[in-house]
Amino acid sequence: MSNPRKEIKDQSEVGSTDASEATETEDGVETEEITGQPMVEIMPTGEAKEKITAGTQMESKELEGWEKQKPGKSILEKSTGREKAPDTKGKKVRILGSVTAQPEKKETKRWETQADEEAGKPERPERLVFTPSYLAKIKDIKDSLKTSVADCIVPVKVMLIPADQIFTVNFKLGLVLRQLKEHFSQLLKIPLENLQFMHNGRIVKDIETLMHLEVMPDETARLDLFSSDSALYPVKRIYQKMEGLNNIITVRVQSGAMMYQDIVVEIEKTDFHKPFLGGFRHKITGIEYHNAGTQTAPKKLSPKVSFFTRSTQTVVEKKKLVATTNRTSTQMTKIGVYVSNMTDKLLTPEHYITADEYHAKRLAAVLVIQRYFRKWLAKKIVKGLREQKRLRLEWEEQEEKRKENEKKEWLRKEYERRINPYSDEDFELLFRALEDWRVEQMDYIDETFTGAERKAALCELLEKETQIIASIGRQRIRANDKRQEKAISRFLDKCSAPKKWISCNDKETVMDTQYTIRARELQDIYNCIIIKNICDDERLDVLLTLKHTVKEHECKLTQDILELIDREVDLMMRGVKSSNLEGLRKRIATLFLQYIKTPLFNPEVARHLKVPQDAAKLYKNVYFCHSCGKYLPSTEFSISSTSYHIIKCRKCCMLDNEARQREAFLKYKILLKQLYQSEADYEDDSQIAYLIQLQDLQYLIENIWASQSALSAWDDLYDLVTVRWDKTQEWAPWNCILLTKDEAAAHLKIQKLEEGYEPVFIHRIKHKHILAKNYFSQIPVMAKILHHTVVEEKTTEEDNIEIIEDDINQIEEEEDEETVDSKTSESILEDTEM
Repeated sequence: MSNPRKEIKDQSEVGSTDASEATETEDGVETEEITGQPMVEIMPTGEAKEKITAGTQMESKELEGWEKQKPGKSILEKSTGREKAPDTKGKKVRILGSVTAQPEKKETKRWETQADEEAGKPERPERLVFTPSYLAKIKDIKDSLKTSVADCIVPVKVMLIPADQIFTVNFKLGLVLRQLKEHFSQLLKIPLENLQFMHNGRIVKDIETLMHLEVMPDETARLDLFSSDSALYPVKRIYQKMEGLNNIITVRVQSGAMMYQDIVVEIEKTDFHKPFLGGFRHKITGIEYHNAGTQTAPKKLSPKVSFFTRSTQTVVEKKKLVATTNRTSTQMTKIGVYVSNMTDKLLTPEHYITADEYHAKRLAAVLVIQRYFRKWLAKKIVKGLREQKRLRLEWEEQEEKRKENEKKEWLRKEYERRINPYSDEDFELLFRALEDWRVEQMDYIDETFTGAERKAALCELLEKETQIIASIGRQRIRANDKRQEKAISRFLDKCSAPKKWISCNDKETVMDTQYTIRARELQDIYNCIIIKNICDDERLDVLLTLKHTVKEHECKLTQDILELIDREVDLMMRGVKSSNLEGLRKRIATLFLQYIKTPLFNPEVARHLKVPQDAAKLYKNVYFCHSCGKYLPSTEFSISSTSYHIIKCRKCCMLDNEARQREAFLKYKILLKQLYQSEADYEDDSQIAYLIQLQDLQYLIENIWASQSALSAWDDLYDLVTVRWDKTQEWAPWNCILLTKDEAAAHLKIQKLEEGYEPVFIHRIKHKHILAKNYFSQIPVMAKILHHTVVEEKTTEEDNIEIIEDDINQIEEEEDEETVDSKTSESILEDTEM
């Protein structure tokens, strides 16, 4: 892009063609014509002389039409960076150029003007007179300047509205903006008549140019592009890369001492991440400078040319006959010829090496190489074994640490359960520990005391046991309260949860209904009611909200709630302490919870109530507990697979266990859970494992496997698991083994049981399987499965026996054929001999 300032300056500096020199004085103005560039010299009285170019000083009525612009500088003045010529009234102007003059007349007028100034007379107005040839030359200069300015290319930043996307386009000052609009019409795919340009809040016409918008050659134009019909043809963002739409900035670079140069830089956007290749930072200013490789796009590599052609892989052979010369000559000392023997050498034959000696030497060298190779190989093997040993020792150490950490974590959790019991299993552990302590104290009393002392010690032991049971009971009450609060919170969360489903595009859709919104409002009120330690004003606001909510329905329950609310408000006004109102507030919370659980007031709760609304459904799957005398659903009874009658519910069984045996079933629950998980991982549709109940697994471990590992006799049930004996068949009491976790992992890696275990051990395991089969065959469901498996085993055994018999018969037939053939061959030989 050419610099318009330089073009204008070069065109304004026009040399004069006249070589004569003339001087003219008119109205106090001196004009002088000399050889050189046209200059105007303004010399006001008492001031320094100023010299400016004639191209900016001349004002002619002939050029007024081109220079008429809006208020401000003209395009020529802005492009040249110069101001208009100053007023020459009362000043002396010296014009150097081709101007005709009368020297004598001007000289007298000049002296007259000076005399008037000395006399203190007022200055007369001064005017300039130019020849027509000079004015025509100035007009040609301005026309050329106008043409050069119109050809200047400036960057135009076009902003898409409302897409808020800016593009920079290079555009000439003299071209109409319709061409630019056509360019964007193709990019945006919007008709030309629906696109409009706006500049400084004014809509720009298609026939206008950038010169009409007063854009200078060294400036950047700013236009806004929008659609007149945004509903039908909206302006959208352009994401693909377009040629010619790049951002352009002007950078000022210092080219010398106190000299600066403006350079137009085009910013090229790249789609890849440029790596940082280094740079430096200025210590004083803190400006960072990157290397050129970081700021420029990398060079594109030329495509590789494949050289795998037939010509490069084929050997080209050429035949050429070459005749070599071989010239030899011998010369010996004789009469008339002397040959010096100073350089001759005496060669003596050495020991001759035979083929056997050569091969023996090579064999010895081979042996040496083999020895060193074997040495290297042995070192490598030893190094590998040493590395394996090191890794094995590290693994064993890590496993030992892991087991210790797991043991510590288990002991910590068990201690935490005993200190802060929460679930029923935690209280079972407490009663189990109490029973162990009681048995230990009983043994100590029986061994130490007798008679009256023994009775006194037993009474003291009974009193301590009673106190401990009372303490456990208090902890159970607190735990039950916490569990009840959590159960109520979960119940209210379920009722107020919005409806959710997965749409066809795998997105989750959430929807609130009028019932869920009602349930959420009631939940918020209940949460505010149960809050403790709040001020009286807030409590009164909560009670007022509750009263307005309950008033919507009139029944016995709502009347009770309203009476309790009025009673609490009355007591609060009387100054009763909050601690004395806890019972009343609990009654209000309980009645309001009953209000929430009523489907008439909260329809969403009907989907989550355990008690069905239809009374006819209560007669289905309801059984009578002979211990507590209650009719309960079947889910409240723990039925063993070997039981035939329902006698006690779960709570009665737990109470009987705490009063009598005080056994802890947590370890058996863990074993049963591990069994379910391991069988689910096989994914072979096993059924028997899921029929086993807690009592059945307890019998299997205690009576069949004696609560210890079959291999190592480890008796800690927390480290034991039950796995399949034959992993190709599903788990069953007659196809299982009790091992530790490490032993079970090693057992499952065995492919054939006969190779992994001795016959004595296999016989002992099968004997335990027979005992388990005899016990669990009493269960009708397991009896059917057992009968089915026995029939399948018999059929497979019969099939195997038939296959073996067929093989034996085939072998016997082949042997008979061989004997017959041998006999026939012998008879033929006998006949030939005879």
